[in-house]
Parts: sequence; C-alpha cells; structure tokens
Amino acid sequence: MKVAIIGGSGKMGQWFTRHLLEEGMEVVITGRNQPKLLAAGKKLGVPTATNIEAVKKADVVVISVPLDTFETVAKVIAPYVREEQVIVDLTSLKTKPVELMHRYFNKGTILGIHPVFGPGAKSVSNQNIVLTPTNEEEAVLAGRARLYLEEKGANVSIMTPQQHDQIMAVVLGLAHFIAIVSADTLLGFQQFEQMKKIGGTTFKVLYTLVESVISEDPELYADLQMNFPHIKEVEALFLAKTQTWADIVKNDDKQGFAKKMKVLREKLEKTDPAFHNAYENMYRITDKF
Repeated sequence: MKVAIIGGSGKMGQWFTRHLLEEGMEVVITGRNQPKLLAAGKKLGVPTATNIEAVKKADVVVISVPLDTFETVAKVIAPYVREEQVIVDLTSLKTKPVELMHRYFNKGTILGIHPVFGPGAKSVSNQNIVLTPTNEEEAVLAGRARLYLEEKGANVSIMTPQQHDQIMAVVLGLAHFIAIVSADTLLGFQQFEQMKKIGGTTFKVLYTLVESVISEDPELYADLQMNFPHIKEVEALFLAKTQTWADIVKNDDKQGFAKKMKVLREKLEKTDPAFHNAYENMYRITDKF
C-alpha cells in the first residue's frame, strides 16, 4: 500500500511515517520547507514529493498540517483525489477539517482521526485515538481502522467531530491553558531552579506538564486555543473556580478549604472508580505504619 503524508516533515508526520514503514507500507512525504523536507526524507529513508505528486501515486492520503493551512492544502490536492482513495487527517480539532474535506473532496472516502498523543510515543499501544466518521461509508472505514488499531493495542473511541471538539476543549484546551499559566507563574520566581532541585512528587508532576506543553509549537497551541469550541467558557469557569479557592485562602478559612476539598474527593470517588480504589489502597498502605 502506498501512503502519502502531506506534512510528513513535521513531528507527527515523521512519527506516522516510521509507524507505517514498520507496517511494511510504502511512504512518500511532503512539506512546505524544502530543506526540512529533504532532511526528513533522508533521515527516514523515504522519497519526497510535492503535494500533487504524492497524492497522484497514493492509495491513502494522510493530511498532517496546521489548521491554518488545512484549507489551502485541501484546495490544491482536491482535483487529484481519486474515487478509490482514502483521505484522513490528523489534526487536534475535527469539526472544521472534516467539513473542509467534505467541501473539497468529491471523490474518495474521508475520515477524521485524532491521535491523542505526541511524537514521543513509542507506538500506538496504550495510546488514545479518536475516529470521527460522519456517514455510513465513513463509519465502515472507521470500523476497519478501529479493528486494526485495537489489534495494535490502541484505545479507540468513535464520536462525531462536534463531540470530539467539545471534549477536547477541556482535555487539551484547559490542560494546555493551565500548563501555560503555571509556566508563566513559576518563571516569575527567582528561586525557580532551587524549586526544581528540591521539589517533591506534586511539583514534579506540575513541571512535567509545563515542560510537555511549553516545548511544543507555539503557533499550533495558539491555533488550538483560538479554535476550540466553548474554550472561552471553559477557561472562564476555571478562572472563577480559581478565584473562589484563592478567596478562601485569602480569608484564612481553613475549615472552608478542607470542607470543599472533601466534597471534591467524594465527587471523584462517585464518578471515578479508579480514583476510589487508589484512595482506598493508599489508606490500607498508610495503616501499616
């Protein structure tokens, strides 16, 4: 099978190139930056081409480009898409890319795919992947993709593009927002390096989140923040909750703080069995000391 990865010189494009090569597929990659593309092709051992050249020869077309260039790419390759081809995209948002693919691709079968992991993953095993079919034909393709991915150990979910984007506004949008604001806060302290040196588990978890987000492409993360549906409402709720907790601390309300924290723990125990089991196990362990 011949696969064209549009944007294959990017981090995720290169990740999927390696994965597909391991699966025994032929891969050709494209990219906007010619020196970067040639370097990626040499490193991966795959041919490079223009978008049009790659699409003409492919059985499957994978679009792995930033959201702000997605429509331009779709327009360019649309006249060369064939009826028997499969076209998938890997963007972190799904509503707009899927709508654009339907608008420009009159041939072929499309499918929105979101690999909810970064290029540091060793394989798809134990990774979350979301598929977003919008009609019966796409649902059949999604079913085949699900079987393949689950055989590789992936955790696959199927939902509409709209459901996906609403969930990701929290799963990614809020998580990114918290990491960025935390970084901005931490770097305001002169003792930051000492904090890293003596920080315990909780601080290390926070700093790992900060590192994982701040090390990524700022343009991509800005794109996501501006395009997630309802992200402004999600972040406004977060800020309101932050203010509530800050006011409790400001007023030295120790009992109020503990009471609210207990309520949160009880809610988590009811909604998340895994949290309840972890909480119970922690107390069994501490009871031994």
